[in-house]
Amino acid sequence: MYRVLTCLAVEHNWWLVGLAALVCLVSSYAVIDIGRLAHGAQGRGRLGWIAAAGGTAGFGVWATHFIAMLAYDPGVVIGYDTALTVASLAVAVVITAAGMGVALTVPGRAGSACGGIVFGLGIATMHYLGMASVQIPGRIEWSADLVVVSVVFGAGLSALAFLTARRRDRIGHWRGAALLAVAVCSLHFTGMGAITVSADPAQPVSAATMPPESLAMAVGLCAMLVLGFALFTAVMSRRSRAAQAEQERQFRILVEGVTDYALYMLAPDGTVANWNEGARRAKGYTAGEIVGRHFSCFYPEADRAAGLPEAALATARSEGRFEQEGWRLRKDGSQFWAHVVIDAIHGEDGALVGFAKITRDITERKTWEDDLRESSRRLDLALSNMSQGLCLFDADGRLILRNRRLATIFTWVDAPCVTGQSFHDICRLVCPDDATASEMAGRHLAIIRRGEPETITEQFGEGRIISLSHWPIGDGSWVTTCEDVTERRRSEARIAHMARHDGLTGLPNRLSFNAALDGALADAQGTGKLAVLGIDLDKFKEVNDLRGHAVGDKVLQTLASRLAACLRPGEMVARFGGDEFAAFKRFQRQEDLADFTQRLENALTATVVVDEAAIASSASIGIAIYPDDATGRDQLVNNADLAMYRAKGTIGQTVAYYEARMDEQVRQRRALTKELWAAIADEQFRLNYQVQKAVATGEVTGYEALLRWWSPERGNVPPAEFIPVAESCGAIVPLGEWVLRTACREAAGWHPACKIAVNLSPLQLGQPDFVTRLAAILAETGLAPQRLELEITESTIIADKERALATLRDIKALGVTVAIDDFGTGYSSLETLRAFPFDKIKLDRSFMTEVETSPQAKAIVRAILALGRSLDVPVLAEGVETPDQLDLLAREGCDEAQGYLLGRPQPIGAIAGLRIEVAAPPLAPDVRSSLAPQQLEPAAGG
Repeated sequence: MYRVLTCLAVEHNWWLVGLAALVCLVSSYAVIDIGRLAHGAQGRGRLGWIAAAGGTAGFGVWATHFIAMLAYDPGVVIGYDTALTVASLAVAVVITAAGMGVALTVPGRAGSACGGIVFGLGIATMHYLGMASVQIPGRIEWSADLVVVSVVFGAGLSALAFLTARRRDRIGHWRGAALLAVAVCSLHFTGMGAITVSADPAQPVSAATMPPESLAMAVGLCAMLVLGFALFTAVMSRRSRAAQAEQERQFRILVEGVTDYALYMLAPDGTVANWNEGARRAKGYTAGEIVGRHFSCFYPEADRAAGLPEAALATARSEGRFEQEGWRLRKDGSQFWAHVVIDAIHGEDGALVGFAKITRDITERKTWEDDLRESSRRLDLALSNMSQGLCLFDADGRLILRNRRLATIFTWVDAPCVTGQSFHDICRLVCPDDATASEMAGRHLAIIRRGEPETITEQFGEGRIISLSHWPIGDGSWVTTCEDVTERRRSEARIAHMARHDGLTGLPNRLSFNAALDGALADAQGTGKLAVLGIDLDKFKEVNDLRGHAVGDKVLQTLASRLAACLRPGEMVARFGGDEFAAFKRFQRQEDLADFTQRLENALTATVVVDEAAIASSASIGIAIYPDDATGRDQLVNNADLAMYRAKGTIGQTVAYYEARMDEQVRQRRALTKELWAAIADEQFRLNYQVQKAVATGEVTGYEALLRWWSPERGNVPPAEFIPVAESCGAIVPLGEWVLRTACREAAGWHPACKIAVNLSPLQLGQPDFVTRLAAILAETGLAPQRLELEITESTIIADKERALATLRDIKALGVTVAIDDFGTGYSSLETLRAFPFDKIKLDRSFMTEVETSPQAKAIVRAILALGRSLDVPVLAEGVETPDQLDLLAREGCDEAQGYLLGRPQPIGAIAGLRIEVAAPPLAPDVRSSLAPQQLEPAAGG
């Protein structure tokens, strides 16, 4: 080191040394400045700046070296080899440019250090190549250790200068320039201290030696170039900084002016570093409120607890970018759906300097997307669960959409249809052969081209019926829906069959019969005759009552099968309901009609076997003939019914032809109905009483109340004539209540007190509130319940046995006695006696009529009397008209008797020995108020 200082102090001109240092400093500053400009450039621009930096460095270092050489005085004349001098300049430019390129292209501090070392080696190469160009008359000896030290100084300080210049402030700029100048100077003067010059005039000098004056001019030119480069780089640097500042200002304005996005920086630890207007609008914080706080405050509590903010930074740090959508919080605690991007920002040395964060409020977009997604989900759900298969075809007839239901409809198809298939391809899948598929596809495509919605039903294999509906859209595309209507068509067929056929027997019903009869009448006009037959089964109600409705249904089904089996072309049988049937036949000869009637009789009268029980069957048939008896359908059917009722009412006759006088009977029945209702309103009814006596003693035991009607037009109307009409039209209900109330009121005033018997109609017993009405009448009239005896027939009970027996028990609970009337002529007398404990048995008058002449009748009377004794139930015989009949009853032990022999029915005032204290109540005040207005009008039916 002493040698270096001695060389510098003794052997150099200080003025020139100072000039060399100045040139070195200026060129070093220019190199650092150009390096920064090159760092901000890209592509060819950067290469240009690297070349400029190499030129500036090469010329500056070369000028510095040779100015210092001019300042060096070794004590002998010095010259310079021209070729080596020029070569040193070229080497300086190339190698320093290479070092600058390494520093700018290799990232990080390692790149800067390596570039500085290359730069320093370039300086050393230029220095020692320049020293090699020195021509003196003497010998130069080198100190190897100082040479090594000089190279280390040059390379090391250059590397340090480049590292220092990485700082982007002006201090880093000047420090880097100063260190680079020191590197050049320390290398030069250390290297100069490494030489020792010994004079030797015999040492040869090159002929191409450059004199010092020429070198001075060259050095001056280089210095001028260096100064020019320095000035140029200063101007460019100034402009660059100004442009950068302007860009930064505009970028800041841009960032702060963006209001739709929250743009801000995060420090490496996640704290907010800056804040823009968009961030304030999006999140509600001002810059003063949020800068310095951790960005996790924008996350909901659950997300913070789950560590999502830290995970986001970790992702951005490791992958360079984090992007996500999620809920974020505003200052006021409200939430919004945000799209968040976090980009990691690294410095030139690769170190993380922070994060750039962009947040956008996309709540509205998310709502739209959610709505769209939900609509799509619902659409998919609807398409998947709709009862029809759906296909969408484009204008070219290619399938672009289908739902899953399609596969469940065409279950026989092996390969499912897929998008892209043509309509014809799909027809091939569902049809058994190509010919059928082509025909079907052509037919449907022709319909689709019309542009109108249309539905076509196709029948496929296995009896499957598919309804295909085509809905053109307008752009050539269309929607086809497919629905399996197999079961619907079968159901419709069943419903249509049920609508026109009887559900039990399968025969045509009234609707179907009327339609067929209308057609047959239209065909028969002027060409022949047509017979309509009304058919009603005899005593079919007994079958239901005795054997149950299930057996009755089987009987009907068997008879219907027989009737259907005996039919021939032009004939028809239908069931109208219950046990009522109808038939018609077109015929030319009477023999044909007789044959048809006989076939029907044979089918209806043959024994029916149900559950191994043989059931006898018979029917009554009425016949009306077109056009003799009527020309219209309704009149023909009505006349056939009239003839059927005539056959049913005539003993021994099963078939009857319509006669005109049958209409007169119907009209008479309707007239009687009308007069009956008027008689109720006009109080034309009265009661007669027939005595009942003990057979053994002749003592009066009671009276039976009998209804009588005296009509101003008809006179006395027999009960056998008006009672059935009253029961059929419903008048028996108000009449029966009037009879019951009147009989109770009159009997309450009798002395001596005896029983009063009143007949009870099935309609009365069927009233839900009959027992309540009976109790009210007893309370109203004051008659003791034990004095009232209600007489019912077995038919009254059979209609609804359980209900009737329950009502009878309630009647007995009141204290009223109950007698079974017309015993021996009903359906199941013994079963009736077993089911209910009657207080009296009334033997039907038909047995007394024949008891004197018929041993069978006498035996039946004895049996019934014996039955009464065994059951401890008294028996009363009706219809006793001769002493012999009375004697027979006495001998057989009959308890009571009633008949003309004992007393005819009489008004209460005509009965001898019976004192009356009250009068009979009027019919009208009690009954008229309970009648509906229509009941005071003539009855519409027979």
